[in-house]
Amino acid sequence: MSEIIEVSSDWLALRESEDARARSRDLAFAAAGRLAPGPLVIHDLGSGTGSMMRWLAPLLPGPQVWVLHDWNPELIGRAANDDAPLDRDGRPVSVRTRTGELERLDPDDLEPASLVTASALLDVLTSAELRAVVRACVAVGCPVLLSLSVTGEVQLDPRDPRDAVVAASFNAHQQRLVSGRRLVGPTAAEIAEHLFLEAGWSTRTEVASWRLGDDDPRLLEQWFDGWLDAALEERPDLRAKYAPYRELRSSQLRRGELTAVVVHTDLLAWP
Repeated sequence: MSEIIEVSSDWLALRESEDARARSRDLAFAAAGRLAPGPLVIHDLGSGTGSMMRWLAPLLPGPQVWVLHDWNPELIGRAANDDAPLDRDGRPVSVRTRTGELERLDPDDLEPASLVTASALLDVLTSAELRAVVRACVAVGCPVLLSLSVTGEVQLDPRDPRDAVVAASFNAHQQRLVSGRRLVGPTAAEIAEHLFLEAGWSTRTEVASWRLGDDDPRLLEQWFDGWLDAALEERPDLRAKYAPYRELRSSQLRRGELTAVVVHTDLLAWP
């Protein structure tokens, strides 16, 4: 994954507040209710700079130890060097880091674990990597909270008939083959839920949507540009034809007339 998944710390910082607003607090509290009493060890997969930890730690009792897993040592190094968030009881959490590829995730990598989490991760995995994650979680046997998996559904306002073409092309790009890896893309949450159910676990899902507008025009602009660029990379035949579409949407954004809803799924699974 380290060869193809390049995520900048600037992008992670830009999206963090909207990620925090969008994630399901109901599922977070449901996960908290299924934790065994005592000190918590929480393994966060694909941690990036630690935004999931900063969001969830204050919602859970302490003491807490967070083990941040990522294939990018620079990103989790930043998370480890930042001030640790406080748990629900006002105590700083302890932070540890581990670097490695998720396809080789082993149950021993998650021992001990009170809870396993991830955010904005599943859709950039392959089927083999996703199965490895679920297999390791099932073996450990603790609750699992997987947030912000894209569904492929996007709603722009004002609407334009070209939106559907861009969305279809973007979703195909999300399931592209790169360096021999076929990404699961918008099917990720559905596949993960099926695998947990197949293992005899219970699951619960909630819709978790980004709502982008003129309150954060920079995030809307960067999301839209990335969305359209990926679609045109998938369908280069549309580049010239959709140049006016880009200009129209950019002018609407500059005037504060464009909004977007980007739909995600949050998934809680437990034995």
